[in-house]
Amino acid sequence: MTKTKEDIKKLIDNGAIQDAIAQLNQLIAEHPEDDELYYLRGNAWRKLCNWQMALNNYLEAINLNPRSPAKEAHMMLMEILEFYNKDMFNQ
Repeated sequence: MTKTKEDIKKLIDNGAIQDAIAQLNQLIAEHPEDDELYYLRGNAWRKLCNWQMALNNYLEAINLNPRSPAKEAHMMLMEILEFYNKDMFNQ
């Protein structure tokens, strides 16, 4: 089983999202204070288009480390989810 964050990043990049999430779940159980693990799990859920799980993990990472890259990822995902084209409603 893959154990390093770099290996998990590769799994996410290569589309092995479920494997990455399973390994992240195990690592988070062992190291619940590691904000980067929550950030990575948020990225994995985002790739599966599960916005709520992605946001929850980003928020957990931010709670552990306010300067986590999850802060920017959370902000960008919120902007995407809040975007809508008002002109589309008038057609």
